[in-house]
Amino acid sequence: MTGVHPHELDDQQLMKELESIHRTRHDTLLHGSGEALRTHNERMAQLEGEYLRRHPRRPIVSGRTRDGARDRGPA
Repeated sequence: MTGVHPHELDDQQLMKELESIHRTRHDTLLHGSGEALRTHNERMAQLEGEYLRRHPRRPIVSGRTRDGARDRGPA
């Protein structure tokens, strides 16, 4: 594993790590090696999994659900 285990990060550090990994996602997808992309995917899954573990009742925006998308109609 690369980096500190997500379980060991405090909430502020976890959010900082999530913001950073999401910010670098596009460049990694377009220009990273296969190994870099696999590492990025693994780290992102670990960080997101930890966030979801800590916040199982996070607010869900209705527009980000299938029903909410259907309510918006065709694009």
